[in-house]
Amino acid sequence: MALLRAVNLGSHKKVSMADLRGLLAGLGYADVRTYLQSGNAVFTAAETRPERVAASVEERLAAELGLTTEVILRTAEELRDVVERNPLEVDDPAKSTVWFLAEPPRQDWLSGFDLGRFAPEEMRAGEREIYLRLPNGIGRAKLPVALGRRLKVTATMRNWNTVTSLLSLAE
Repeated sequence: MALLRAVNLGSHKKVSMADLRGLLAGLGYADVRTYLQSGNAVFTAAETRPERVAASVEERLAAELGLTTEVILRTAEELRDVVERNPLEVDDPAKSTVWFLAEPPRQDWLSGFDLGRFAPEEMRAGEREIYLRLPNGIGRAKLPVALGRRLKVTATMRNWNTVTSLLSLAE
């Protein structure tokens, strides 16, 4: 599964899902499906090295569609683990999110950070995911902005509805 960072948000970095499906099929990937206009695609690739797949997709996006963005990959099994290991209560799927990270953050990235001052917002870190519960809504949340300044790792956020829908597509 490919998650394109910061596409189809507002008027910049637009990509149609038909173009994305065609691009991925053109790279030789099979079973290509996309989810809404979200910049998410599920597919099967013979290449087993995720960094090669991500680089191929990024290069082709730039060359064919003029779109420069990062691509973060997860297998269906990895996505299943993300869903099963969510340590936060999901009482409203639209207000629960997962940040998918391109790589694990530095071990000390939260050193000295006071999560309590952002209550009732909550965060738990996984190895390459960050789970957020934002009960007042994503648009009003302050925790993601503060965390983003510290993270220093390429990441893309998806709400819980999207995460579970992508898992259904992938399985």
